[in-house]
Amino acid sequence: MNDNLTKRSVRVGIDVGGTHTKAVCLDNDTHQILGKSSVKTTHDHKDGVAAGVVQCFINCLNENSIDSSEVVFVAHSTTQATNALVEGDVAKVGVIGLGTGVVESFLVKVQTNIKNIELGMGKRIETISTCVNIKKAIKNPEILQSAVKTMMYKGAQVIVASKAFGVDNPDYELKVQQLAQSQNLLCTMASEITKLYGLVRRTKTAIINGSILPKMIDTATSTESSIRAANVDVPLMIMRGDGGVMEITEMKKRPVLTMLSGPAASVMGSLMYLRASNGIYFEVGGTTTNIGVIKNGRPSIDYSQVGRHKTFISSLDVKVLGCAGGSMVRANKNGIVDVGPRSAHIAGLDYCVYTNAKEIVSPQIEFFSPRKGDPNDYVAIKLASGKRLAITNSCAANVLGLIDQEHFSKGDVEAATLALQALADYCNTTVETIATQIMECSYAKIMPVVMHFIEKYKLDREQISMVGVGGGASSLIVYIAKKMGLSFSIPENAEVISSIGVALAMVRDVVERVIPSPTKNDLNAIKQEAKNKAIESGATADSVEVHIDIDPQTFKVTAIATGSTEVKTSSVLNELDEQGARQLVAMDFKVDLQQVSLVEQTKYFYFYQRQNKDLNALRVVDKKGFIRVQSSNAYLVKSSSYVTTVRRLWEDMAKYQSEVILRPDFYICAGARLMDFSSIDLDQLLLLMESQLSDFCSNEEIIVIATNRA
Repeated sequence: MNDNLTKRSVRVGIDVGGTHTKAVCLDNDTHQILGKSSVKTTHDHKDGVAAGVVQCFINCLNENSIDSSEVVFVAHSTTQATNALVEGDVAKVGVIGLGTGVVESFLVKVQTNIKNIELGMGKRIETISTCVNIKKAIKNPEILQSAVKTMMYKGAQVIVASKAFGVDNPDYELKVQQLAQSQNLLCTMASEITKLYGLVRRTKTAIINGSILPKMIDTATSTESSIRAANVDVPLMIMRGDGGVMEITEMKKRPVLTMLSGPAASVMGSLMYLRASNGIYFEVGGTTTNIGVIKNGRPSIDYSQVGRHKTFISSLDVKVLGCAGGSMVRANKNGIVDVGPRSAHIAGLDYCVYTNAKEIVSPQIEFFSPRKGDPNDYVAIKLASGKRLAITNSCAANVLGLIDQEHFSKGDVEAATLALQALADYCNTTVETIATQIMECSYAKIMPVVMHFIEKYKLDREQISMVGVGGGASSLIVYIAKKMGLSFSIPENAEVISSIGVALAMVRDVVERVIPSPTKNDLNAIKQEAKNKAIESGATADSVEVHIDIDPQTFKVTAIATGSTEVKTSSVLNELDEQGARQLVAMDFKVDLQQVSLVEQTKYFYFYQRQNKDLNALRVVDKKGFIRVQSSNAYLVKSSSYVTTVRRLWEDMAKYQSEVILRPDFYICAGARLMDFSSIDLDQLLLLMESQLSDFCSNEEIIVIATNRA
């Protein structure tokens, strides 16, 4: 038999965490986990965390008898961009502003003269700047070349070209880039990073991107060459901060897009592998906890921020806290002072709870500073053997009986109790009190973040489910959820869900433009532009779908393109039958099955309602088991003319509130697609719908859903 007929297709996802780098191999067709591997994250290696990525990849193949020829997809998250900015490992940037004419050039000179960008902790991105009048450069081309050389002589390692209205015509940004490359200088074009107006913010975003270019290119090149040395010849994909992936060649141009790459991995794993439709997810590692929101089957997105500087880079709206499973405690005679942000890994210590109880002999309290400049009240337990251990959140949670046997955070309760007893004796209290104080310190940091997201995204507390993923999930989420009165779950394979998210991620790209009165041609153009960028990032042309949003307040038009790589993945999720969908909805409604009614069904979706007084609560579930629409008051109409239906519902469902008319939001179900729309202008809404449905060629009826705004 030909071996090629039976050879597996394997997808590899690698997640870089603060403590561990973890790899997962998945069967491309079934998404069955074929193997896992983990190494300590190589922060201090000369090649940085890339060394751990490569080692973890090789280990995962070798330990699970997977041949390199079976690998069809490799992707990894990266902390390099974030680490470079946090640690100040950045290049000096020379900014060349470009304006046409005297007045515009003067304004450009002012707006692109960005002072050093402070990163915190005394770290900064150093900048120098100059401005070129394009009219003069047309007459004397040497002006541009002179500007580039001047930046180089002043110590710039990277050039940023930023032109007024460069998003409309980037020609002179491109000329600067070509001249910089001729001098062996890296260059970032501001218009290549974002298509939004706002010269100051666009320039700052480009500076941040340029500052990490040398570091990121070195790391990417090293990682790619090592993967190639392992005889894997498929494109190497990198996780973006917005939950998609892009080819490494694209990452070398726009590394800033990988900020929050790690947290994005956990979100996408929760979303795609766990059927997480609505909820707050916790990705708890050893060093940090990432918290974010999934609503109606989509992760929440916002612009990322570097230091105090807002950028034009879209990434998942994630809060990263230095309070996790391995966070060490700080204490004095009165008890626990704080938990974190330093972790046991950073201090080079093992956790008490993952040490054999027989080793805990004559434990003594020591106070120390994990790193230079840290407070000196971090607690270590010194044993008779001379070994030093850390007391962590995981230790406290085990002592309090919060962690079940099957949870990844389960450890030796006796060992943790003996260690905490030493601290309790020092503080003249009980082990249970010390353990509770530790959890209370962590709760005080996490609870405000959860409340922030509940308020920001108008989440219904009765419908919120907290999903705990990451190796340290049970060390925090059990205590937090119970205290806040929220339901929670810790799924199987929670400890590697981020790696699974990387392995299953789709190629994604985003184009944003400010268009005050967009026409059909405008929408089609931005739709095509987003599709082309996704293809450049590694998606196949026939797999790309584009979703368009219009912000009626800012006139910002956003086109989000997603697609798959050459090797398409089949669905990991078996098709959900009607009974399974009904049970899912009943659980979401928190009612018995008999109180749920199937009001409509298509080839791809189930539509359920629960009558509640005069409100029509609606849930739309796709055949993969995701709740795609979750509304407490919605109307559903099956129609062959969506325009007529939308116009009628637009008027019938209008609500008057404080002299403001609130119009309904809409969803349209067409074939396998479910699209959401929101606008304050009916004509704009219909234009957007027409654009989204322009390639929908079907005789099937369209289902329109209108929901009242909160």
